Order: sequence, then structure tokens, then C-alpha cells
Amino acid sequence: MKIAVYGRPFNDPSVIPYIQQVFDNLAHHGAEIYVHHQLNEYLLDKINTVTYSVLENTDSLKGFIDLFLTLGGDGTLLDMVTVIRDSYIPVVGINFGRLGFLASINKSDITAAIHAVVNKQFTLDCRELLTIDSTLKIFGDDNFALNDVTIHKRDDAAMIITHVFLNDEFLNSYWGDGIIISTSTGSTAYSLSCGGPIIFPQSNSIVVTPVSPHNLNVRPIILPDNSKLCFEVESRSANYLVSCDSRVATLDETVKFHVQKADFQLNLVRLNNESYLTTLRNKLLWGLDARNY
Repeated sequence: MKIAVYGRPFNDPSVIPYIQQVFDNLAHHGAEIYVHHQLNEYLLDKINTVTYSVLENTDSLKGFIDLFLTLGGDGTLLDMVTVIRDSYIPVVGINFGRLGFLASINKSDITAAIHAVVNKQFTLDCRELLTIDSTLKIFGDDNFALNDVTIHKRDDAAMIITHVFLNDEFLNSYWGDGIIISTSTGSTAYSLSCGGPIIFPQSNSIVVTPVSPHNLNVRPIILPDNSKLCFEVESRSANYLVSCDSRVATLDETVKFHVQKADFQLNLVRLNNESYLTTLRNKLLWGLDARNY
């Protein structure tokens, strides 16, 4: 089994023993290991010798790599989506961060998780993505998002006005700090912190969530995932921000954006002993009463 490992450079040296454990377990199960060149540069002289190949070219991964393993938090997994793109290679994340909705495997479960992955004891959880298009081609070929697309004012700027059209029909003009267009996967991310709903991955929905709206009667709205959204921004300040997951662009002119469901999905690995409800309960502490602790 060909398994590729992806990760960012780590500032915390305490993760090194866990990284070593990942490689030792992969080698123990006879996996053919490939390490993304970014992670390889960080790992030099940090772990004991484990035979692996460096993954320099990521243009032809489909049919070559069987599974991608990410080391880090949800942000690392989001970054990795731009590497695998539309190859449909399954992805599993080991959480070295904090919350970990996407990278759901805890550091303490590395041995059991790798055993399950190598022996294909998992199912695939297909997650939808969004694409954002504009005449400026702001994000180039990386114009897709697993979590969300956001339009936001700069920190020191006045509020912006975002005009939204749904399937070519005017929906609303949002006065406030910005707006979030979220997938069901991203509904537990930035959208949730702004009062958006939690959406199950199988719901075939996207949500438009206003950020600090000036009008109190404005609320998040859930839309079918076949909706086509168009956005135009008015800003009294010099510029505003547009993000596509962790990629951010600063614009200083009025641009028309088109957002809709991407024509490919991400295959997120779900181990047989976990479910979406399990993740929600564990990460949001549902079912626990703080008065008992």
C-alpha cells in the first residue's frame, strides 16, 4: 500500500516522538511510504532512519498514491486538499492541533489507527467542495474550498455591503463585517462561530452566514447545494479580503464573484469505530455536564 504523508513544519518539538511513531508503524505494516517534500525538509535529522521516498511531483498522484495521511490540525488537512485536488485519493488526518473536526485521530490512537488504515478497516465519507470564480482569477487553479469561501472587511476598515444573488435572482444586501459561504463540512468551522447551523455532511446543503450583520433581522440561510451564488462588494475603505479556506487575497476594487458546488469531492477516511456523531460529541462536549467535574 502506497501511503503519502503530508504536514507543515512544526514549532513544537514535542510532536517529534509522535511523528516517529507514525513512521515506525507504517514501516512495521510494510507500507510503501512517500513524504511530501515540504515535510521532508522539516524532518531531516529529526527522526530515526525509516526508508521512504520524497514526493516532489504532485501532478500525477491519481492511480499512484493509495492514501494520504496528514500530520497536524484541520488547517493542515485543508492545505493538503490543494495537493490531491480532484484525484479522489482518500485522506486521513492525525490531530496534532487542538479541536480537530477533520483531523480526527488523536495522538494516543496512532498505532490502532494505522493498523486500521493499512488493513482497510474504514469507510469513505465523501465531502463536497465549493469553487469561486471571478474575472480576476484570484486563486488561480486553487479556487476550491472544503470548508468555506469568505468575504470580509479588513481589521481597521468600516463595514462592507455584500450584494448577493441566488440563481440570478436578488437575495439580499448584507451590511456588516462580511459573509461566509460554507459547505456542510465547514459548518462546524468559522460559520458556527458566527451563529451558523451545524449541517450533516449528507445534507447536500450550503449555508450563507453573515458576519456581525448591522441588521438584526438578518440570519444564516441554508440553500440547496445546486445553488449558484453571485456576490458584489461595496466598500468605503481601500480594500477587503476574500478567502478560500486558508488562502487569502486582498482586493481594492469591486469584483463579481460566482460560488457554486465543485464538480469533484474529497474522500475523507472514517475509521470503523467512529462516526460523525461521535466526532460532534467529542469535540463539542455534548452529553457532558460541567457541574459533575
